[in-house]
Amino acid sequence: MQDNPIRYEQEEAVVTLTLNRPDALNAFSDAPMIEAFLAALDLIERDATVRAVILTGAGKAFSAGGNVKHMRDKTEMFAGGPATVKQAYLDGILRVPPRFWAFDRPVIAAVNGACFGAAVDLASMCDIRLAAPEAKIGLPFVNIGIGPGDGAAWFLPRIVGQSAAAELLLTGEPIDAEKALQIGFFSRIVPAGSLLEEAKSLARRIASRAPLAVRKTKQALRAGLEQSLRDHLQFCAEMQAALHHTEDHTEALEAFFEKREPVFRGV
Repeated sequence: MQDNPIRYEQEEAVVTLTLNRPDALNAFSDAPMIEAFLAALDLIERDATVRAVILTGAGKAFSAGGNVKHMRDKTEMFAGGPATVKQAYLDGILRVPPRFWAFDRPVIAAVNGACFGAAVDLASMCDIRLAAPEAKIGLPFVNIGIGPGDGAAWFLPRIVGQSAAAELLLTGEPIDAEKALQIGFFSRIVPAGSLLEEAKSLARRIASRAPLAVRKTKQALRAGLEQSLRDHLQFCAEMQAALHHTEDHTEALEAFFEKREPVFRGV
């Protein structure tokens, strides 16, 4: 239903979140979209049956990012003077990066079309990014006289490197899926018409692994971006000490020696 900005669908252990404003190219700066997205993350984290998540867009676009009509008209979060706009960013879209970055379930972005501005940040916060052949990414902030205000200057260099990130941000020029694959933004390009099914297949494979170990692995990947090696190894020791005493670890070892598939319960 299009009256809900986020479509929430669960198939066994996998939830698909669909940005559901195709008439507005799934613009992500509006308050209803942001609130629905944050609420969906909360719902997932309260549900132990969810082990993997897919994020995609309805219609032809993944998301066009910020709502440029609202920018032009100085309405919604873009209304008022500099102090008001600053607070609107902090109270609105800038609540998403710290929340989504700390989200504990693995997320696969299925980028089905145009992915611009804030949507690139959203995809950057996912753990794995798959693309349809027609996907494009772009960060046209400088083209409309603003800067990368949603975290792109922090996320992109960590994914594609400083030079590639600088070229994307300083020129504002979009790149196609093949180029985005070459610089490491996408893991792979999926044949037309197969994107969502391929994302679901990958999500199911991840969901079949030990849930606590998967979540800790995601946490380790995030933490490693900011920790020293010494601090990271301390983190690893603590992580392993906890995981070695889970029932799922015991089950995995028993299944290995009994030559059967393990049955993980997330405990």
